[in-house]
Amino acid sequence: MNPDPGGCYDHIDFRVRDVASVARFYDALMPALGFRKIHRGARSRSYYHENPSMPFFWIVQARRSTPSLSRIAFGTPSRKEVDRIAARLRRAGARSIEGPQICRSYPQPYYAVFFEDPHGNRSEICCRR
Repeated sequence: MNPDPGGCYDHIDFRVRDVASVARFYDALMPALGFRKIHRGARSRSYYHENPSMPFFWIVQARRSTPSLSRIAFGTPSRKEVDRIAARLRRAGARSIEGPQICRSYPQPYYAVFFEDPHGNRSEICCRR
């Protein structure tokens, strides 16, 4: 039995137009965030932590999917981790990278890098320390 995460999300079911075209990007990003177990399917890919009670991230092919203004923010324990993952994002082909930077308009402390995947879906990596 998995413990109740107390309000934490269970998983993210993320839609992309073509899984094959973004697989390299997410295969580079998700392990850097601790999602090291990868299950590969023809039209989906899921990323899990070693601990099965932790939330997971799932990309699913939906040919008519279009990016929106929504953004997923992944947290890290340090600014150094934000910097490390930002470098990985550049190598993996992230688009529209902003930062890493102190986000002065956010409640402080807040340090983040903002980016888009190859399809234009928006995300960020942040540290609140």
